[in-house]
Amino acid sequence: MDRRGPRGPRPPRRGRRGPGAATAHGSAARGAHGGGGADVSAERGRGREDGPPPEPGPPSASAPDEVRLARVALTRVLEPGDAVGGWWLREWGAVAVLRRLAEGEAMLPGVSDRRWEGLRARARRVRAARDLEAAAAAGARFVTPDDAEWPAQLDDLGDARPVGLWVRGRPSLRIWALRSVALVGARACTEYGAHMAASLGAGLAERGWVVVSGGAYGVDGAAHRGALGAGGATVAVLACGVDRPYPRGHAQLLGRIAEQGLVVGELPPGDHPTPSRFVLRNRVIAALTRGTVVVEAAYRSGALVTARAARDLGRFTMGVPGPATSGLSAGVHELLRGEAVLVTDAAEVAELVGDMGELAPRRRGPVVPRDLLAPGAARVLAALPARGAATVPDVARGAGTSADDAVARLYELRSLGFVERQGDGWQLTRQAFLSVFPEGGDA
Repeated sequence: MDRRGPRGPRPPRRGRRGPGAATAHGSAARGAHGGGGADVSAERGRGREDGPPPEPGPPSASAPDEVRLARVALTRVLEPGDAVGGWWLREWGAVAVLRRLAEGEAMLPGVSDRRWEGLRARARRVRAARDLEAAAAAGARFVTPDDAEWPAQLDDLGDARPVGLWVRGRPSLRIWALRSVALVGARACTEYGAHMAASLGAGLAERGWVVVSGGAYGVDGAAHRGALGAGGATVAVLACGVDRPYPRGHAQLLGRIAEQGLVVGELPPGDHPTPSRFVLRNRVIAALTRGTVVVEAAYRSGALVTARAARDLGRFTMGVPGPATSGLSAGVHELLRGEAVLVTDAAEVAELVGDMGELAPRRRGPVVPRDLLAPGAARVLAALPARGAATVPDVARGAGTSADDAVARLYELRSLGFVERQGDGWQLTRQAFLSVFPEGGDA
């Protein structure tokens, strides 16, 4: 029997919707229903509503900035994974939901009076514009489901999908998520676990895969370092604000990830982690990636939460076997007795999660069409010569950008299979040559 599971995502098995809601798989309402909130102007001429909330009507023409500000504010009001809040967003839109919370209008359904008052108290304290300024100061941006950078696979979470994501780093999250694998495991891992995580991280990065993990001690940190050490791409998904290095002992590592990859989170700048936020963060890791590999995990490890979320979302679940006498391998072995696939190296992972017929070579051609690249990455790609290698200063001059930006773009292009390092220079991969110079001419 084939235990690998389906090749593509499928809708969640468990209901993640609010009371009375219709199906929400990948189809949350894109528009918002006019109005205002914390940093949003109130809708003129509308009085308080004393009756039950109205049935949702067609979306009105809220300005995109108004919707963005409302979603920014709601990241401080709603906890990650709040399916009732997600249902509200789908039915009424972000602007209308925030207005009801901030201005004390009629209570929305699905929550108790006590919880509603708690949410209202949060909404009254929110200053969305200030959060955007703090994010910009930290080199971060806010990505909403309406943005081109939004990874569509997160919509598989239904009403539990993030309100938005705070993203620190230059590459496009959507493009990177197209070819990503999660490596997760125990914080207090063994030397064997750290070695396997680093080896898998490096091997996947060398094959053009983006390594996604949680930035924690143990397996997470080893996986990130392995990818960085191979000059590859890695993403840290945090359970706190992306401007807040947590754990503190990983401040330098998270700084490197932000420079060479991406640091992502649902919580606004300065917000702190809690035990429940760590657990809920794992669903984002599972949904964002093609598959999840558990390196070491005890029976009650949070890494198993990620693996089970991946399974429920139709993603691949994999486990690295360990000693039968090790309690830190007991959870992995439990997964392997179920639907998870046993893997021992990066080649086996790449073979499983890769496209049909892919043999997982160490150097690949482009994994996305050239016309889907971000403008900055496309300019850097065009600055490379048809033959031979170019140094970073040469590429930066040709692309009209800084050396730091050129380096970040080159690593992004490497993760996507367009370029490779050659000594101190960078050159096109053989497979990328025709996509850049279809006539075979010189640059």
